[in-house]
Amino acid sequence: MEQMRDAAAHWIMMHEHPFTILDEEGFNLMMRRGMPEWQKISRTTCRADFDNASSNDLAIRYMKDTIQRSKTLACEGNLFHVRCCAHILNLCVQDGLREIEGIIGNIRESVEYVNRSEARRVQFAECVQQLQLKDKKLIRDCKTRWNSTFEMLSCALKFKEAFKMFKERDPFYGCCPQEEEWDKTQKICSLLEAFWTATHIISGSEYPTSNLFLQEVQKIKSALDIYAQHEDLFLKQLASKMKEKFDKYWGDCNLLMAIAAVLDPTQKMLAVEFCFPKLYSELDASKHISKVKEIINSLYEEYVVEETNKGVPHLPESESFGSSSVRRSQQNSVYNWDDFDEYYAKVETSETKKSELVDYLEKGRLKKNEIPKIFSCLEWWRMNRM
Repeated sequence: MEQMRDAAAHWIMMHEHPFTILDEEGFNLMMRRGMPEWQKISRTTCRADFDNASSNDLAIRYMKDTIQRSKTLACEGNLFHVRCCAHILNLCVQDGLREIEGIIGNIRESVEYVNRSEARRVQFAECVQQLQLKDKKLIRDCKTRWNSTFEMLSCALKFKEAFKMFKERDPFYGCCPQEEEWDKTQKICSLLEAFWTATHIISGSEYPTSNLFLQEVQKIKSALDIYAQHEDLFLKQLASKMKEKFDKYWGDCNLLMAIAAVLDPTQKMLAVEFCFPKLYSELDASKHISKVKEIINSLYEEYVVEETNKGVPHLPESESFGSSSVRRSQQNSVYNWDDFDEYYAKVETSETKKSELVDYLEKGRLKKNEIPKIFSCLEWWRMNRM
């Protein structure tokens, strides 16, 4: 059944069928004829299948091969497939939150219970005032957004003692988390803080973000590595599970993310050489670093060829460079200087010319004291065009 469900997902992607085809009675009748245990696939089921990395890779490979036939992909399609960083972070976090699903339910219900009536809000505010807490207001969450749930949990932790006091005063309040549950919430929030920070940074809308992805992914990987070795068993198991999901999606080198970091004048190639050994094994890191250098040079060369071709004038056939009239004109030109041409050829081959890319990479990166308070990577490139 699982294999057939995967096959259905691939079939829809391959032929670009609408999802509604899975709801058609004729389709499901046909499937049940061949497989009596067949169950109708819902949109939720299909969405879950597409979140599977192998299913996604198969569809992308098909699309890439199809488009590549027209020779329109840069770097032979090496930059075609880019995984959504925010989506991968979401998948990792959901694995973590699933471990305390019941606790989250209690805290969410506690927040709702207090806010459900004015009398309870007043009573809870009195508890907060009596405990002299700095924060005054609880935060509700959106169940479908993990960062919203994280903010609710972080806020609720500040009111832990107030909830305990409120429970003593309200006999109908029966969803107050136990001390052990508060402890687990505190631990998971300490781990998720790196994810929350990274998500806010890479989801920014008022500044370029592609050059910031690599550093944030590396920070999360380092945090997961530390927590995976934690002496606390709960944190250790939680981080190990999240790390497994992280490695599943980031096991392959994200070339576009690396190139964006290299083109940040505050990072350059140093960012890749610093981050990759922390993201991959020693052998894989070395291999991926070489790959990034190869691709960025290849990409640069492709742009050079494209720009050069743009600058070549398109002459009519009668005036092409191979026409006899042009050749005669060149032979009779007073600018013929064969000796000089030979000398120039020798000098040109003996002197190593640096490309603009090599020149950029060899120059030192911008240091902290050289970076203006308001810095934009794109604005820097506008001012320092190659």
